[in-house]
Amino acid sequence: MCVTVTLVDGLVLARSAFHQSINYRSVVILGRGHAVTERADKEAALRALVEHVVPGRSADVRGPNAKELATTLVIAVPLQEASAKARTGPPKDAPGDALRVWAGELPLSLQAHEPIPDPQLAPDIPVPEYMRHYRR
Repeated sequence: MCVTVTLVDGLVLARSAFHQSINYRSVVILGRGHAVTERADKEAALRALVEHVVPGRSADVRGPNAKELATTLVIAVPLQEASAKARTGPPKDAPGDALRVWAGELPLSLQAHEPIPDPQLAPDIPVPEYMRHYRR
């Protein structure tokens, strides 16, 4: 099994089309995956996923019931090999490309905004601390 994840951090605009690029972070993981079938192991993996995305959330919510666990596949991938790669910084123009055209970086990002409560939420339920100050 091969898993690749790439995050785009910005567009890099050079003075020639050939040298246009992106700033990015990427990881490739190789391993032989297998289904996690033991209930306790599956619940632990799903709880770890929830905690990774929103620390503190799993203590507030109901865990998966038997039907939800049965319809969710968790795959464990013991690492056999992994590599990471990143590109940062300004354009790398060729020496003769001193054209009078704008060049530089356009940073891109994902950011959290103010939480929006569910319209069905009781008005006396406050936004949890972990959501008011969410940063990733």
